[in-house]
Amino acid sequence: MSAVEEPPQLHRKLRHIAIAGNPNCGKSTIFNALTGLRQKVGNYPGVTVERKVGRFRGIHGEPMSLLDLPGSYSLQVRAPDEAVSRDVLLGREAGMPPLDAVIAVVDASNLERNLYLVAQLLDLNLPMVVVLNMVDMAEKAGIHIDVEALEAELGVPVIPVVATQGKGLLALKTALSRESLPQPAHRPPMPELIEREVRLLAEKLPAKPRVAFPEALLLLTLHDRVLEDLAEHNPETVDAVHAAQERLRAAGIDPLCALVEARYEWINTVYANTVRKPAKRKGLSFSDRMDRFLTHRIWGWVVFLGAMTLMFLSIFTLAQIPMDWIDAGIHALAGWLGHHLPPSQVRDLLVDGVIPGVGGVLIFLPQIMILYFFLGLLEDSGYMARAAFMMDRFMSMVGLHGKSFIPLLSSFACAIPGIMAARTVENRQDRIATILVAPLMSCSARIPVYTLMIAVLLPGTSALVKAGMMLGLYLLGIVTAFLVAWFFKKTFLKSETSMLLLELPPYRKPSLRSVALCMKERAGLFVTRAGTVILSLSILLWALVTYPKPATPDTSRADAMAQSYAGRMGRVIEPAIRPLGYDWKIGVGLISSFAAREVFVGTMAIVYNIDGAEKDAGSPTLRDTMRSELRPDGTPVFTPLVCIGLMVFYVLAMQCIGTVAVVHRETNSWRWPVIQIALLTTLAWVGAFAVFQGGHLLGFH
Repeated sequence: MSAVEEPPQLHRKLRHIAIAGNPNCGKSTIFNALTGLRQKVGNYPGVTVERKVGRFRGIHGEPMSLLDLPGSYSLQVRAPDEAVSRDVLLGREAGMPPLDAVIAVVDASNLERNLYLVAQLLDLNLPMVVVLNMVDMAEKAGIHIDVEALEAELGVPVIPVVATQGKGLLALKTALSRESLPQPAHRPPMPELIEREVRLLAEKLPAKPRVAFPEALLLLTLHDRVLEDLAEHNPETVDAVHAAQERLRAAGIDPLCALVEARYEWINTVYANTVRKPAKRKGLSFSDRMDRFLTHRIWGWVVFLGAMTLMFLSIFTLAQIPMDWIDAGIHALAGWLGHHLPPSQVRDLLVDGVIPGVGGVLIFLPQIMILYFFLGLLEDSGYMARAAFMMDRFMSMVGLHGKSFIPLLSSFACAIPGIMAARTVENRQDRIATILVAPLMSCSARIPVYTLMIAVLLPGTSALVKAGMMLGLYLLGIVTAFLVAWFFKKTFLKSETSMLLLELPPYRKPSLRSVALCMKERAGLFVTRAGTVILSLSILLWALVTYPKPATPDTSRADAMAQSYAGRMGRVIEPAIRPLGYDWKIGVGLISSFAAREVFVGTMAIVYNIDGAEKDAGSPTLRDTMRSELRPDGTPVFTPLVCIGLMVFYVLAMQCIGTVAVVHRETNSWRWPVIQIALLTTLAWVGAFAVFQGGHLLGFH
């Protein structure tokens, strides 16, 4: 090869591959193992279901794009996120390239249950590789799977894998790197009359030849209620489906029941021919023994609260050292710029606007990463499903489905993916109720506010006390969410609470690689937000606090800020927040943080550093400045009641424009976002009012 020639693999076509599977089968672990750091997270075009796409190369350097589909048990969808998986696989999703292959991930220890989705994927007639994941756990349980026999039964390559250890990934890449990926050699059988009707219906569909058969198969098994929804846009297709269903029913065949029975008959045959299970063991399995303790009605809650306390304790102890490094670096940078840049508006903008605003938020990055580290461990170990199981009793008491717990738990990281995760809740009323209370779960954006106010309130107390206060704030949000959900379910969103059917995956050793990738991904989003939204707001806030310039140069700093645009905005809302103990400067923080809650910290940093003083490593911290801030009458601004009231306000308030936009898109209406904003803002005001005024009545200050 000459020096100017490029390797031949660089000219090869990019292959688009989707990875599909049941929830808890290890699909995302395989996705992370293959793509590593080459991942992008966004939304599917037109919907707010999270889309993860990554790149990797085959064994010969073939470029491949891997799409991680939402977990599904079936292509007969019950929830919106399952609809996305179906539409991508059938080529319906607008803006998505056609798939070249599918990786079907199955749990080796639960092969029988996983094969139902595999049967439907085989009907798609796409090149497919079945990944037999967690074979180590199956072997520990005494389950032996004949891989060659399974390949013969399915008609596609089967690759045994232990994704958490990276075993089998090379064989998977080898299978995907074949020059021509073969289509399934055969598909699961179905009753002859059903197959005939499916083929007749497929001929009448406008779909492409490859997907016409699976499209017709799915349409034939839809219920009348679902077909009525389709009739408005596809009346001819719906008429053809109704006619086919009537012919089958006249022959004594229920399309859905007959097809399900045929598939399970095929699954039983495949399982019997390929799997050898041990004789039934006496006693409980390891997972069952753990569940007797971790889901116990008393000890289960002790473990759960202990895990949460450990997480918050780590946030205040382990994160302190890197936070101090970041803080010192921010002060050093501000001091260096203050010394080396000539006096100008640009220097003031950088030293008093950008650095305090962005740096005041970036300092909390270690705490955000610790939060995601713990959430990743709980998810990867299988404990998260147990937490949902324990919470189901309480969820049902307020009228919510147990499945609402996972979206609410996701909201502790960020309400936006939590609201998107509510698509797994089938019942519309339950889904809307979950969406409306999701912002009450204290998200990671609140951690900077909580940490700052706890530091102002309790500067010399132990990390254990601070962790206890943080846990109390989270519990306040949870209890309020349940009460609000109960209110909605008794009024606007009445419906029967359905039973929770939840699969408890076996306990497994968490993949530190997957946890680290999750931390990296979320930290990147946090830093990106600091470098875009918060940077822009910091510049805007600096301008609002700086202009218009006072008429006389000897105007005091306080008077200059009061005359600024920001001061005027704060003065406008001051009558509404004065009963809460807040002054107009805090009001500026409340206004700015509606864009993003953590902006409150950056706003306070700008407001209290606007005098243009040169900063160095020995400058007072924001915490110290806020503690020393006085009102005109000489009394402290940030009294204990004000600090606690502010934390309560941020527990209950909406304060996130991004969440409002997602709620609008998820509910397809402005009605619910408006109700949500009005209710949560009222709750926040009443909560802060009760703390401040109630505390004074009891003799506290």
